[in-house]
Amino acid sequence: MRNDSSAYAIFRLLSVRGIGPAKVRAALELADGLRISLLDLVNQASEMKSVLGAEQIQCLRGNDVASAETWAKLHADDVRAISILDWEYPQSLKHLLRHDAPPILFVRGNVDLLGGPSVGFCGSRKASDKGMSVARECAAIVSRENINVVSGYAAGVDMITHRTALESGGTTTLVLAEGILRFRLKDDLKSVWDWKRSLVVSEYLPTVRWNVGNAMRRNGLICALCKAMVLIEARETGGSIDAGRTCLKLGVPLFAPVYEGMPESATGNRILLTEGAKSLYKHRSNSRPNLGPLLHLYAGTTGHAPSAARGSLAS
Repeated sequence: MRNDSSAYAIFRLLSVRGIGPAKVRAALELADGLRISLLDLVNQASEMKSVLGAEQIQCLRGNDVASAETWAKLHADDVRAISILDWEYPQSLKHLLRHDAPPILFVRGNVDLLGGPSVGFCGSRKASDKGMSVARECAAIVSRENINVVSGYAAGVDMITHRTALESGGTTTLVLAEGILRFRLKDDLKSVWDWKRSLVVSEYLPTVRWNVGNAMRRNGLICALCKAMVLIEARETGGSIDAGRTCLKLGVPLFAPVYEGMPESATGNRILLTEGAKSLYKHRSNSRPNLGPLLHLYAGTTGHAPSAARGSLAS
């Protein structure tokens, strides 16, 4: 991990209760106005009275030792911290998430995947056999087109798309709903795992535990890292339909597979199709998902043109 003073300063700020993206932005503006580095401002906590409360300033003054210890653990685990000021920070996050863009990302693996063409996948933890088959086929197709597969590292659809991407010789990004120091490689991926073709990302402080709120918020990061999203069997409520609606809100194209005998677990797909999602059908010729309209979004970004065999949308 680089010795990046801005990332470390942001990390120390976020370690104080009640400090989030808005106050980090205010601290950055204050440092710029004072013409000093953000780390110098953090070390001179008394200068932050216009941004932080007295209790927050006191906590900031006292968190230097604990922060240094956690920073050392990140370094030992080959984790990098990328601040919103760094050139590697994805511009799509700033553009789509705006004021909600995470001030810092903790990453481990192939950081180049952050800036490459990516497709997101979300869906039920308990998708039907048909849904899992569609997810697997879609992930294999985009991987063969040199497009990175991004998902949330949950059971079901997330896990099958991560695994399929690696099995197909492609790449994948795992977006965590917990701190990156809590990351453990799951058994489903151990046999295919390759750090050179994988990236683990978290917007949360390194030791934060998983919770539902973090999982919902994480959906925004997944959507903003991708140019399109494929939704597999969302229910009427829960994380999958929330991810779909987040995509639509952000203006990220959302594709929802349509097939015969769709189970009750896919009720959310039907709802989202009425709210702006695009139908994803199969090819009449080979019964595989027709990703032509999706792949067209990536023309010129993957090193070669999308396969003509996946052309027009089947009915």
